[in-house]
Amino acid sequence: MTTVPPEPCLNLCFHGIGAPARELEPGEAPYWIGTELFHRILDEVADDPRVRLSFDDGNASDAETGLPALLERGLSATFFVLAGRLDQDGSLSRDQVLQLQQRGMRIGTHGMDHRPWRRMDPAVRERELVTARDRLEILLGEPVEDAALPLGRYDRALLRRLRSLGYRSVHTSDRRWARDGDWIQPRFSLRAGDTLDGLRTSVLRRPPLPHRARGELVGLAKRLR
Repeated sequence: MTTVPPEPCLNLCFHGIGAPARELEPGEAPYWIGTELFHRILDEVADDPRVRLSFDDGNASDAETGLPALLERGLSATFFVLAGRLDQDGSLSRDQVLQLQQRGMRIGTHGMDHRPWRRMDPAVRERELVTARDRLEILLGEPVEDAALPLGRYDRALLRRLRSLGYRSVHTSDRRWARDGDWIQPRFSLRAGDTLDGLRTSVLRRPPLPHRARGELVGLAKRLR
């Protein structure tokens, strides 16, 4: 019996859209993109079945700008929410998270406090990987099965722990193509300096085999360290 290999897919990740309504963390500003570029990217990928969309950090712009734009184009996305920022200025409110859910969007966890998940002590690990997810599940009334790694950092010990907790998928920031249905899902984060032409040539066009092989080796090194 012949096994059909998983189809390649492309995960695009947004963070903030437009003008931030909260104080940004150091190094965060480059991941906020303009509203016009955001709309142009959605128009570019709206009919591409290979593309999957996600949003990190739980910014209010997810609901205020992201959701209407998705619905206008018949698109869906996964929103990875920071449970510790719910109802804070500039971040998603609990009502907005419920609105995302009610409009057919998937909700995942990004942890509690937007801190790296590598080398956490037991108390912090419980807070980030378990308590944050529990808080979202109570709000949503359903399981939260998908996680996105804050700052994209991971290692073998973290992945083993996430598997033991039953997460269905783990989303990274490795900037390479993914395979549909894989447990680890690399993503391309959109940044302020990106252009539509650059997206077409360097992201939407699948790279040649040698380039893909290098990306796979980088991911393997992270998984084994």
